[in-house]
Amino acid sequence: MGERVAVVSGGGTGIGAAVARTLAGDGYDVLIVGRRADVLSATAEQIGADCGRPAAVSTVTADLTDPEQLDRVVAALGGRTVDVVVNNAGGYLDRESDTLAGAAAYWRANLDANVLTAVLLTEALRPALRRPGGRVILLSSIAAQRGGAGPYSAAKAALHGWAYDLAAQLGPEQITVNVVSPGYVAETEFFGDRMTPEGHTRRVAATLVGRAGEPADIAEAVRYLASPAAGYVTGQVLGVNGGSVLGR
Repeated sequence: MGERVAVVSGGGTGIGAAVARTLAGDGYDVLIVGRRADVLSATAEQIGADCGRPAAVSTVTADLTDPEQLDRVVAALGGRTVDVVVNNAGGYLDRESDTLAGAAAYWRANLDANVLTAVLLTEALRPALRRPGGRVILLSSIAAQRGGAGPYSAAKAALHGWAYDLAAQLGPEQITVNVVSPGYVAETEFFGDRMTPEGHTRRVAATLVGRAGEPADIAEAVRYLASPAAGYVTGQVLGVNGGSVLGR
């Protein structure tokens, strides 16, 4: 059993799985949380085999938009102190109808998936965060900075404002709160079947480095923010987007 503990939501695939892999490789015991038990189990088994610690990653199946299911996450920790919380759960949910009721459902679903999941997980684990030295990391999106995705853009932007408030609240306890804002990252489930070859080419062309991001690029940014080297970094939004949106 490792001395450090990390909790990663949306940890079964894509960026979340890459973060879990990176932190497990650094010696953390990682708890990955998601809604698909089979996907979580396969990811945990693969990471454990690859890093030579079969029990490095454990799983909890929970819908983080449901407050009653957060008890599962807390129980799985068995009273251990949490060093790092990575709020990665979320995604873009499509609109199902053009009615006002459809608009309300569309916005609520995106806000729940991208904001409420992070708020509830962080609140549930807040008493267990290491003091001093805990880390809360939120995964946002380039869409929060340049728009283009309606309620998804708005939801991810909401994480920025909340992160600033949370950083101010937890700073006196030497807990940092930061946001990682990825640009276009290939090899994830985010776009589903919506991505076309033309869309991929356009997004790559918008970068300054001429390539799509990879989940490992985002995981390395999380690794930095989780590390002792980032102890003086809090209340910040770190863009990892190949230069497709410049810092401001």
